[in-house]
Amino acid sequence: MSQTPKRPSPGTTQQAEPAGPPPLRLTLAAAIAGVEGLAVAAWGVIMCFTGGANAVLAGLLVLVLAALPLGAAYGLRKARRWSRGPALIMQLLSLPVAWTMLKSDGGVIAGGAVLGVLAIAGLVLLVHPATTDALGIRRTA
Repeated sequence: MSQTPKRPSPGTTQQAEPAGPPPLRLTLAAAIAGVEGLAVAAWGVIMCFTGGANAVLAGLLVLVLAALPLGAAYGLRKARRWSRGPALIMQLLSLPVAWTMLKSDGGVIAGGAVLGVLAIAGLVLLVHPATTDALGIRRTA
């Protein structure tokens, strides 16, 4: 009795496992997304414990929103193609926040500078050809 190998059905796709460790650019992009996600989560926790009833609800919402960059960081670390979109969205949303922080007063300016540098570095890393190749995203001419 011979067994024939199972073929995927026409509507499904198989994602090949990466052949080795992800490239450094992809790892750095995952690290940036992870740091941003942890910062958003910390902000949500601080909001929960430093305000009234409305602040708790807002803090919980911010904690839920922290799932976007944290999920993207996980996907980038595992070299999953879907993770590039959420990571790009997070970097693009970080730019106006960083700009607003830079235009304010006090100690927030330093945080805005750090966030701006992270967002720009994340964008550059995510659109780099080595990253797109590692994620299996085809480039068009």
